[in-house]
Amino acid sequence: MATQAFQKIYTKLNQITKATCSVRASGVGNEELATVAGRLAQVVKIVDDNVTLQIFAGTEGIGTDAEIVFLGKAPTLKVGPDLAGRFFNAYGDPIDGGPDVEGTEVEIGGPSVNPVRRKQPSELISTGIAGIDLNNTLVTGQKIPFFADPDQPYNEVMTMVALRAQSDRIILGGMGLSNDDYLFYKHSFENAGVIDRIISFVNTTENPTVERLLVPNMALTAAEYFASEHNEKVLVLLTDMTLYCDALSIVSNRMDQIPSKDSMPGSLYSDLAKLYEKAVQFPEGGSITIIAVTTLSGGDITHAIPDNTGYITEGQLFLKRDTDISKTIVDPFRSLSRLKQLVIGIKTREDHPQVMNTAIRLYADAANAKTKMENGFDLSDYDERVLDFAKEYSDKILAIDVNIDIDKMLDITWELFQRYFKREEIAIKDEFMKIYWKKA
Repeated sequence: MATQAFQKIYTKLNQITKATCSVRASGVGNEELATVAGRLAQVVKIVDDNVTLQIFAGTEGIGTDAEIVFLGKAPTLKVGPDLAGRFFNAYGDPIDGGPDVEGTEVEIGGPSVNPVRRKQPSELISTGIAGIDLNNTLVTGQKIPFFADPDQPYNEVMTMVALRAQSDRIILGGMGLSNDDYLFYKHSFENAGVIDRIISFVNTTENPTVERLLVPNMALTAAEYFASEHNEKVLVLLTDMTLYCDALSIVSNRMDQIPSKDSMPGSLYSDLAKLYEKAVQFPEGGSITIIAVTTLSGGDITHAIPDNTGYITEGQLFLKRDTDISKTIVDPFRSLSRLKQLVIGIKTREDHPQVMNTAIRLYADAANAKTKMENGFDLSDYDERVLDFAKEYSDKILAIDVNIDIDKMLDITWELFQRYFKREEIAIKDEFMKIYWKKA
């Protein structure tokens, strides 16, 4: 071993796998960065003096006599106002042709905010997507995933949320994006003229898989700077967390750890919780809200990734294709925001809870009528009307291409109630009927 400018250098590896290598070393910290034959690596395990490193670009071509240089620090990001409007890779280096960022160097992946600094989430964050704002309203400081099949247009939906959300700052963490998806996000933000409030950290399919493990922490470190230091409402969009978990699995399997359910590491729950628990509402007004995409394999909600995600987060948003209107909608039956009761009817119009519940009840009646029709039973007049209502409700309210404010969503739903139903079928309180049920 030689020492040079406070860097520890070793030249004898004792084990190499496809993603990791091991070396006997002392005075090394967990999560510390190193270079192995010039490739960036990170310490992931220390047992006595045996140190295991994950090599982001893989170990192909590395020999047992490769030079290992420990850098004496964990991964960091320079935070400052210069981050705004920029695109970075998983290491926080610019990929948009712009200059390096000037700012304060901060370690990524630190602990989540102390509970005594947290405030109960109570501020509405609207997206303009009625399937979210009307039926599954989000609040600042919430953590919630989109569950979607791989063929669903979830990147388009995330872009819509980014462009419509009423927040001060949007931070995108893209993991395993195709080049087309990366360019889609970039052009969408530039064309909409909002690039100055968006920061992106991107790992594409052309980049090493293991680099994905850095992306969420890079995004959340930037979010903490703007939320804590500048009291901004920050929305963090993470896509796709399934690909992030696959990268976790690759590293743990190469370290010969015994896999848990669905070949995932036994630490999956804590790995995900460490990220999602960064969502916070600060008393001073700043907040971090996390919306993440978790793609499902064959719609399997019981897979370890969505299963663990559901325990940690405060609900979920399901995308599905509505064949009656040939559009993607936010599924009203499988979606849930557990914090919506903190804002609906309080930060939104007073009739919001009743309108929401009534619309979902009628939509459920339409699902029953559809089952009767498919099984060859005769439909009643009421069945015919709820089917017509459901089709129009899907098209004008639930479809992801609808972009209106919450008051307009409520007004349209009232119009649909009046078009298809009698007063007594609606069963909404008289005080609201007197205001919103327009007399012919």
